[in-house]
Amino acid sequence: MEKEPLIGKTLDALQLLAKSLEMPAYTAKQIAGWLYKKKVRSIDEMTNLSLTQREKLKEKYEVGCVTYTRKQQSVDGTRKYLFPVSGNKFIETVYIPDKERATLCISSQVGCKMDCLFCMTGKQKFSAQLSAAEIINQILSVPESDLLTNFVFMGMGEPMDNVDELFKALEILTADYGFAFSPKRITVSSIGLIPGLKRFLAESQCHLAISIHSPYHEERLALMPVEKACPIAEVVELIKQYDFSHQRRVSFEYIMFGGLNDDLKHARDLAGLLSGLFCRINLIKYHRIPGINLPATDIAKMVPFRDYLSSKGLISTIRSSRGEDILAACGMLSSKVFLEQK
Repeated sequence: MEKEPLIGKTLDALQLLAKSLEMPAYTAKQIAGWLYKKKVRSIDEMTNLSLTQREKLKEKYEVGCVTYTRKQQSVDGTRKYLFPVSGNKFIETVYIPDKERATLCISSQVGCKMDCLFCMTGKQKFSAQLSAAEIINQILSVPESDLLTNFVFMGMGEPMDNVDELFKALEILTADYGFAFSPKRITVSSIGLIPGLKRFLAESQCHLAISIHSPYHEERLALMPVEKACPIAEVVELIKQYDFSHQRRVSFEYIMFGGLNDDLKHARDLAGLLSGLFCRINLIKYHRIPGINLPATDIAKMVPFRDYLSSKGLISTIRSSRGEDILAACGMLSSKVFLEQK
């Protein structure tokens, strides 16, 4: 019989588990401490549980950590890991060191349903939702687990399309019984899937990043099919209902394509769309992917674009690319491609 993983379970779930095994209620917090603070790999290591309790646990459960199967390292120090998940499928996770910061880029799905024109993950298509256990395993099973300072849900998949499992993982990351990270150290990226986004805005204090890429409906629709169901104008109006003027932050990711969305007219109308919203804009160089004829813009076009936005009071930065040589940069993750590489 296949055993159920303990990682990915919230304290409430562990309390129900303890009750079902006729263990004291406080056992749940003990188990959580072993999983998320001491990061044990086996139930036998949970030494403040009695031998009988450990044996009971082992009948149905295992810690559930799964080791990566492949690793690639970029010339800039970025590392990409390939993790197996259920159904003989794989996901990618990226570790990005930067001075005092050590960021883990986490996947939430195998592939992606959203099929954005410029994204290699979308070309892989959608295969499966990740469970909270498979999300948390990425954090526990990268070799740099104890060094991590920040987390971005910007890996494979659309987090707002897997919101129940996302919220379990976010609770474990931020709760005192879990990893106890501040929500300020966590950013969740979305293309603006409104149903999940509404819940996230109402219930989470983590940072939000919205992929925007064009201020115009028809142009964004050509790049991102989600624009039909979730127009960016509606997404922005929804976000404007919440306060981002204090510690919680919203940013907009803007990939720049040469001759398409990199002129000052776009900058002007982008500034108009975001007017009145306390936010920042990250300008990103397009990373070419096979089979898609989209040109990358030149840095000479990015600088005046940034400067115009800044002149309108919008914090704007040109984001440096990391891990492009190992296909670990923005829009380049694809476990299918990773597996095909020799």
